[in-house]
Amino acid sequence: NTNSTHIVLTFLPLTSHRTGPLAERRLLDVRLGELPAWLATRQLSAQGLLGGAQEAWSSYYNKYINVKRGGPAGISMLLAGYCLLSYSWSYQRLSKIS
Repeated sequence: NTNSTHIVLTFLPLTSHRTGPLAERRLLDVRLGELPAWLATRQLSAQGLLGGAQEAWSSYYNKYINVKRGGPAGISMLLAGYCLLSYSWSYQRLSKIS
């Protein structure tokens, strides 16, 4: 009698998440040949882009920050990104000083 753990992995077929209307698919589910048609279904106005940015932030927040057992990883990643971005913005000024 051995205590062994068996892990069963199930994989969905690659085409199962790519079915459905093109306008409802995520960017990662769109094939390269379908990209121009998918972009034509997107709302590229200021309101549409703002809504996309808000949806991306909500997704990031729910995945990395608003988790029950997440720890400081999400906040650390956000702060590191901010530091890199602010450094790249002021690189020209900093390189002239030194």
